[in-house]
Amino acid sequence: MAIRFDGRVAIVTGAGGGLGRAYALELARRGAKVVVNDLGGSRDGTGHSDAAASVVEEIEALGGDAFANGGSVTDYAQMEAMVAAAKEKWGGVHILIN
Repeated sequence: MAIRFDGRVAIVTGAGGGLGRAYALELARRGAKVVVNDLGGSRDGTGHSDAAASVVEEIEALGGDAFANGGSVTDYAQMEAMVAAAKEKWGGVHILIN
């Protein structure tokens, strides 16, 4: 029996690459709707990339539902806005991988 997350909403921070990306993809494969959060910069916070958008494209190619968020986990207001966007789009947040 496989563990499923149908009807659940997950936020995964740092999901533009590495373990965060792996978690986001696996949650989507198991039916979760996923907020792919990634600042998109270097470890020191500089620069920009569209890594989160690329992971969203991967999830959508698998038939899943996701949206990208580039907010910084160090900024409370940005995280509040991310959660509010997930709640508005999908009705709630059930899973957080940070």
